[in-house]
Amino acid sequence: MFSGSRSGALELFGARVYLCVRVVFSVRGIRNMSKRAKKNQQAPADGGDDNGTEPAAKKGKKAKEPEAPVLYEDPPDKLTSKDGRAANMKITSWNVDGLRAWVKKNGLDWVRQEAPDVLCLQETKCAEKALPAEITSMPEYPHKYWAGSEDKEGYSGVAMLCKTEPIKVTYGIGKEEHDKEGRVITAEFSSFFLVTAYVPNAGRGLVRLDYRKTWDVDFRAYLSNLDKRKPLVLCGDLNVAHQEIDLKNPKGNRKNAGFTPEEREGFSQLLAAGFTDSFRDLYPEQTSAYTFWTYMMNARSKNVGWRLDYFVLSAALVPGLCDSKIRNTAMGSDHCPITLHLAV
Repeated sequence: MFSGSRSGALELFGARVYLCVRVVFSVRGIRNMSKRAKKNQQAPADGGDDNGTEPAAKKGKKAKEPEAPVLYEDPPDKLTSKDGRAANMKITSWNVDGLRAWVKKNGLDWVRQEAPDVLCLQETKCAEKALPAEITSMPEYPHKYWAGSEDKEGYSGVAMLCKTEPIKVTYGIGKEEHDKEGRVITAEFSSFFLVTAYVPNAGRGLVRLDYRKTWDVDFRAYLSNLDKRKPLVLCGDLNVAHQEIDLKNPKGNRKNAGFTPEEREGFSQLLAAGFTDSFRDLYPEQTSAYTFWTYMMNARSKNVGWRLDYFVLSAALVPGLCDSKIRNTAMGSDHCPITLHLAV
């Protein structure tokens, strides 16, 4: 019996020691967890990166909400010029990024609602023989003019649709190296020339930057010669964001096509030759006003864009400028249409 009693006492003692050890370590564990939690509550949350994504916030800190995109709201149209005249000419320009696809996306429905006197299109990517019947048969525009690439079918291309027949229509700028790509149509009206252009892109890796610089010089000379005869309106995709205000991310695009120093300087020289950027003339400080958004990364919904489409006026037409519009809610292309109200 003695032996059994001793054994039972030892077992009881061991159990009590085991329980004490468990309690001590449990208390220490709770204290350590408490210290870690307190430390996490005191730590500041990290900031997000430039693309708007935020890292997970540490415990105790509320996650930072992503910033809402800054959108441009096209204000009501102004229909009176600087010198008090009523607008009597409405011109719309749109890079449609493929005419056939744009027609299927109901682009013509928007055109009928906008109802410009002249509609200018760029990057039609369509030979005249393949034009959709929906546009060739439009009764609203009985006078239609098309220019396409001679060498590459489905490349480049411009069009001009008019309610009133122009006095004369010409194609290109008189230089074969440029004209074979179908980039320019010029219509002469009684009091002005209308030029629509799809200016060549410098290309990925700037492989065509040298060609673009040559284009800028030759195109400026062409416009200056026209201006000597009669003032002009130039419209279209000019493939340049002139100033930092004209694109969302200027710092990251200084070496990319459309925002190189050479392309920007080419546009500056065009303005120095006596021409005016109509939108900036009316809205010099307006930010977030873009006409192009890449299809990638939800750029349009975030308004991460570029202003590449312009109405440029001869100095003699500026007093008759009423409004220069960016119709950024119109869908159907990676560009939106722009519209000019002018008193001529």
